[in-house]
Amino acid sequence: MKLLFDLLPVILFFAMFKWGEGHPEAAQQLASQYLSGLVAGGSVTLAQAPILLATSIAILATLFQITLLLARKKKIDGMLWVSLAIITVFGGATIYFNNETFIKWKPTVLYLCFALALAFARYAMQRNLIRSMMGKQMSLPEPLWDKLNLAWIVFFLLMAAVNLFVAFNFTTATWVSFKLFGFMGLMIAFVIGQTLLLSKHMKEPG
Repeated sequence: MKLLFDLLPVILFFAMFKWGEGHPEAAQQLASQYLSGLVAGGSVTLAQAPILLATSIAILATLFQITLLLARKKKIDGMLWVSLAIITVFGGATIYFNNETFIKWKPTVLYLCFALALAFARYAMQRNLIRSMMGKQMSLPEPLWDKLNLAWIVFFLLMAAVNLFVAFNFTTATWVSFKLFGFMGLMIAFVIGQTLLLSKHMKEPG
């Protein structure tokens, strides 16, 4: 359930884009009705309507996540605030300039923020964020925690680079699909591989 909640903006982004791609006239009409006032020039093209609708729904979904957590008095992870800021800035630019380039940069900027946060915390503040998050599930020697932290930094940097490669070497439709299924697959594969390598260090429940 938490995974679905975390992926809500990405799932809705994908679903709205695919709907708009399959119903271009309806998408243009919907985008013109609700987004034309936010677009420079005031007009939404048939080709850009799906990505503009998808971007706007992703922004609203991220706002919904934070609003729901606040209403339930749950702790909001700092990276969710960062995600909201990034998608609002880059998504807002995509909508205003009627240009999909900005939203295509969003995953890369987000992954770079993740990598920078891990690196800054470890090397500037002497704090291993991976150990803070996973220390209750496993017991590792300090050098191994450092290697695990570095592995996540490298992984996020690779994800940032892969996003740019797919975004600007393939069609927007391909990028939208890869944004959901490709990144999710890479993340799952990385976590499974990490779990198998560290399984002997996992703490027994209870």
